[in-house]
Amino acid sequence: MVTVWFSLVVLCWVLFFVLEGFDFGVGLLSPVLGRDDHERGAIVRTVGPFWDGNEVWLVAAIGVTFAAFPDWYAALLSGLYLPMAALLLLLAVRGVALEFRGKGDGERWRRRCDAALAASSAGIVALWGAVLGVLTHGLALGAGGEVTGTGPARSLGPLATGPALAGAALALFAALLLGATFLALRTTGPVHARARRWSVRLAAAGTVLLGAAGFLAGSRVILAAAVLCMGIGLIARHGHEPVAFGGAALGVAGAVAAVFTVHGDVLLRSTLDPAWSLTRTGAAATDSALRLLSVVGVVVLPGVLVYQAYSYWVFRRRVASERVPS
Repeated sequence: MVTVWFSLVVLCWVLFFVLEGFDFGVGLLSPVLGRDDHERGAIVRTVGPFWDGNEVWLVAAIGVTFAAFPDWYAALLSGLYLPMAALLLLLAVRGVALEFRGKGDGERWRRRCDAALAASSAGIVALWGAVLGVLTHGLALGAGGEVTGTGPARSLGPLATGPALAGAALALFAALLLGATFLALRTTGPVHARARRWSVRLAAAGTVLLGAAGFLAGSRVILAAAVLCMGIGLIARHGHEPVAFGGAALGVAGAVAAVFTVHGDVLLRSTLDPAWSLTRTGAAATDSALRLLSVVGVVVLPGVLVYQAYSYWVFRRRVASERVPS
């Protein structure tokens, strides 16, 4: 049961980072790829039917983590409470920018909403990337499973580590690539052409940077990511948008799954003493609780998946960014 529920936790987080990843990428690229108000509006409409449904997977991921592995949840939320609070505020700003963009009159209002969308998306992506980097590095866990330290440095200090900073940078790159390939898939006209060019350029930059990092670190995983970027760039250059977007989504999914499984049975590594690290069996809920969760999960999760797949099917057509003469 512990292994099954850990797999479901990872699945929920993978779905959140992939589905919300292109939402954040679209928000980042909106001021760049949209040359006027009409084009920026077309870019925002590509995620209009999906973004709030995609955000449900954050609720699911946090809820499943809390229910199945309460000690892990407690250590993460208490050790990173300030970044988590900032994430909630930025998610609220992003939601307001998307929902209120069409409520005001005038291009100036919409331009301000687009700027808020881009800034909040950048902050969210960077913070989530830093949190994933912290998961690979660990926290200062004591013998009782609680994060040691006091004051703001207790939760902000882990974000200043090398893995956290690298995670923030990689997350921003992944969101941009995912957003560019998504816009190339979902739009027509000038935005489609620009998104396709950006997909090729971002993939080429990722190939070079990840390839150099992989050789310097001697990491086959990073080299595999560089090869994947090269493939995405070649595919995007030849106009196969669905395959290019699928490759970018696969790369994000693989990276998130690797973060959660990098330490094997250890969920959260203690930087003070490896013996104080949280393991899957040590942090899991009781067997009776996991059995009850299994009954709920069998009923709820398939329904959410079917509903979301249906919504993507209904809104599957591309959004036109070119102006239609009246």
